[in-house]
This record gives sequence, C-alpha cells and structure tokens, in this order.
Amino acid sequence: MHIKDSTAPALQKSRFVKVIECPRDAMQGWKHPIPTAVKIDYINTLMRVGFDTLDFGSFVSPKVIPQMADTEAVLAGIHRPIHDTRLLTIVANRRGAEDACRHPEIGYLGFPFSLSETFQQQNTGASITEAYERVFDIHYLAKQSDKQLVVYLSMAFGNPYKDPYSKDVVYKWAHKLASVGITSISLSDTVGVATPEEIHALTHHLVTALPDMEIGVHLHSRPGGVTEKIAAALEGGSRRIDGALGGFGGCPLAQDELVGNIDTADIFEYLQKNGYESRIDAGLLSEARRMAREIFV
Repeated sequence: MHIKDSTAPALQKSRFVKVIECPRDAMQGWKHPIPTAVKIDYINTLMRVGFDTLDFGSFVSPKVIPQMADTEAVLAGIHRPIHDTRLLTIVANRRGAEDACRHPEIGYLGFPFSLSETFQQQNTGASITEAYERVFDIHYLAKQSDKQLVVYLSMAFGNPYKDPYSKDVVYKWAHKLASVGITSISLSDTVGVATPEEIHALTHHLVTALPDMEIGVHLHSRPGGVTEKIAAALEGGSRRIDGALGGFGGCPLAQDELVGNIDTADIFEYLQKNGYESRIDAGLLSEARRMAREIFV
C-alpha cells in the first residue's frame, strides 16, 4: 500500500534508512530464561550484520524484568562493533541512567515515555508528568556522559485503557520534548493498533514540523499488515525503523499472541525492493535469523 502525498518527494531525498535491531524487546518477555552466554553469542552475531543500533538490554530492576538482570554481564562479553553499530539500553529512572552512563560502550539511552497515564504508571511507576521530569534529568546525564537519549513515545497510536488519546496529544509531547533538547524520538505502536494511514499521518506531520529531530518508528503488527506499515512510515519521512528478527517480542497488553515486533528481515526485504539503502549484510542477516529461531523456540 502506497499513500500518495504531494510533499513526499521532499521528505524522501535521503534513501538511507537506519535499521535498529531490538533483541532486548524480543528477550525481555520470553517465557524461558535465556543463558547469558547464549545472549552474548547472539548479540555478537548481530553486531556483525551492519545495524545502525542494537537495543540490547535494560538497566531496570530485575524484579520487574528478570530476563534483563544480566545486562552488565552481557555487555562485558560484547565485541567492539566492526560496522560502528551503537548500543542502546533502556532505562526508566535516574538510577538506571546512572548505571548505564558508567559504561562507555553504550551510545544511546532509551526511555519509554507513554502517552497513556495508565501504562506509564504500570511501566515505570510514574505519572506522565513525573516521567517528563525524568526525561529532562536523564537527558542531562546522557549529555554529560557523551550519550544520546532516545525517547520512545509508547501508546503513540492509541491504548487499550480508554485513556484520552488524539494525534494532538502526540504532537504536543513531541514538541515539548524537542523544546528541552531531545533530538530523537520513536513512535511506538505498543499494542499493534495503528493503521498505515495513521502511521503516515503522524510521521509526516512530525518530520515536517520538527526537521531537526529524528523521527523513528517502533511498530508492532500482525503478520499480514507488516509491509503496509513499513511503507507508511518510510513514505511519511521516517528514516529510523526498529525491528526484531523473527518478529519475536511485543507487548502482552496487545492480548493477541500474533501481534509482535516487525520482523527485521521484512524491513530489509522492503528496503531492497524499493530502492532504499542500509548497511545490512544479507548473508549475515540470514545467519542471525537462524540463530534467533534456535533461541526463541
């Protein structure tokens, strides 16, 4: 599905797309413990593929996400990237950010900022207002440690709680984040409800309104809707897109086991077929995908 727009050519001058691989998103909710050594081998394989960034772990309480309790041990075993792949870790408060900032290998901190009050409380134990204050604080810590904060706008396309939602809410918070110096946000379809038209509308508006901010997408989807969502984001002007090999991961709140992360292999295939560029090596991507299938069984 291609969405016509008279301004699209201006937004699509760059054909290079940053592809972000998210093994953390796939692992954190996996029902079986994954040995640290297996995580290290998998992430080192991913480091060779040519991704722009790997979302590899999180500095959050192990009581909340037991699967990520070994993030520091995993980090110690990661080889230096051969393709300048940068590492991203999720943090939810100042303490987690301070822990992450002690590691020079980490280039990005990711903060989950929900547009749903209910989900923000469930996910980070904070209100939206408190989370915004955390963003400001963590942004300062990141700058002091030569890192960049990426803010994930979760529930950016609606929520299952009937919390107030509109595109204007997304626009308001994106502008507020830009006003305090945030230079990268990712629109997250946390429960897989976004239509291609909605994805295009949000990305197009924000890419146009905030030209100095990087507008990424972190999309979840049922298998049948993947291509249209990828197309909508790229045609809307986004040049940063998250995926997880095999389409593993997702959010339990989707209440549909078929709603998972966009499969990175589908993203790569779409880029190749439609004249976009990336640094991904097709052969190494296939090798990593085989490994993912062995881990997530």
